[in-house]
Amino acid sequence: MAVARRPGAYECGIDAVMDVIGGKWKVLILWALSERACRFGELRRLVPGVTEKVLASHLRELEVDGIVHREVYDEVPPRVEYSLTLLGFSLNEALAPLGEWGREHIIGNVEDAHHAPR
Repeated sequence: MAVARRPGAYECGIDAVMDVIGGKWKVLILWALSERACRFGELRRLVPGVTEKVLASHLRELEVDGIVHREVYDEVPPRVEYSLTLLGFSLNEALAPLGEWGREHIIGNVEDAHHAPR
């Protein structure tokens, strides 16, 4: 499934992907779903600080973009689980080098600053 919110409005591939993952919470949601499917409450605990409203909104957007799959089970009470689609897994794979860069150059520099001689 191709992702296209603003056809023709993108300047480059980075612009297109930022339209899908933009904001503080979407990449954290993708990270939380990378291991297994989660229910809404589980996701809320795995992404501390996100409000229910924002989490619900981002999950809907990621679902529309084909990144997240929402499975509703016919049970009482209803059970809903969120998981990554194949497109979502491929997006996480593309984001992995950025995460590594952040660990090496941002988080590593913060840790180094705490241990640097004065």
